[in-house]
Amino acid sequence: MSSNLASPTISLNSLLATTGVVPSQGIAAMIADGLIRMDQPAVTGQIQPASLDLRLGTEAFRLRASFLPGRNATISERLEDFSMHRIDLEPGAVLEKGCVYLVPLMEGLSLPPHLAAVANAKSSTGRLDVFTRLITDRGTEFDRIEAGYDGPLYAEISPRSFSVLVRPGMRLNQIRFSTVGTRELDDAALKALDADQGLVDGEAHIDKGLAFSVDLRPREGGVVGYRAKPHTGLIDLDRIGYYDPAEFWEPVTSHDGRMILDPGAFYILVSREAVHVPPDHAAEMAPYLAMVGEFRVHYAGFFDPGFGNSDAGGHGSRGVLEVRCHEAPFALDHGQVVGRLVYEPMMERPDILYGRDLGSNYQGQGLKLSKHFRAP
Repeated sequence: MSSNLASPTISLNSLLATTGVVPSQGIAAMIADGLIRMDQPAVTGQIQPASLDLRLGTEAFRLRASFLPGRNATISERLEDFSMHRIDLEPGAVLEKGCVYLVPLMEGLSLPPHLAAVANAKSSTGRLDVFTRLITDRGTEFDRIEAGYDGPLYAEISPRSFSVLVRPGMRLNQIRFSTVGTRELDDAALKALDADQGLVDGEAHIDKGLAFSVDLRPREGGVVGYRAKPHTGLIDLDRIGYYDPAEFWEPVTSHDGRMILDPGAFYILVSREAVHVPPDHAAEMAPYLAMVGEFRVHYAGFFDPGFGNSDAGGHGSRGVLEVRCHEAPFALDHGQVVGRLVYEPMMERPDILYGRDLGSNYQGQGLKLSKHFRAP
């Protein structure tokens, strides 16, 4: 592991004896002790404050359908039932819009019985509408890794709006570790944390998590979001600040605080609230609830310690909403609650924080496309 990564300043015994989300220094200890296996040494920036970025391996498999292996099978045993052909990623390869791919990752796990994990797409992945989920051998659900898992990791990747060019080592999703027994804060604890730290830049609405709503207030120019164009060019995921947004996105306007979502369309919107995540906590967007409306609210849902927090150079950061409407058109109004954040305690304060320590792309953000696009 290169010397400029987080050093393992926490012992493995301490890691297993403390309840909470594993911080950056704990992830470094897991790598050093072989709980996280790597085909290639870890790279700078791969360890995040409360998660580890996962890297694409050297090959991909085009699938005829998404699948889970089930309790009695490994991915490799089921792959011959679903694989259409193998793709070499070494020279770079296009993952086409509307197709499903499986990519073995460079990382694998040997978790002890006290540690479990959950995965999610990285922010830039979600903002490109690249649907990415983690799969394990003998897995019965996506993105959830049981305590004690010992085996390889795979990413299922399905670009929805844009075809993308990928190469080995690219990081499309991330994994977060926590001890068995770690619980999200209940409403009483969340209210106490808000009173002490201030979780939003206004009144906090807390009901089974911190509620967040959509910002559609009329403003100069009327632009409140962006909608993905249906027929666009290819996006090379290595090109940062390169693409003209006008070639890929249509601006969405609202002059009366309302917009109607079209079925099948993908939107980038923003929360009304500016969120703060204290350095000793991590947050996650809770899964979409059907009673909110006929749309999916997010693809990438991890909020690292320090997100929007003054300790890490932030002054509140809006939550970018990656929205896809389902079967019927659906009307959104300004201030409508569209989801909630749940908070979990960290095992200890990370030795790096989102924003200040990482030069993070989305600290202090408002409405913002992925890092691949020039500013509109």
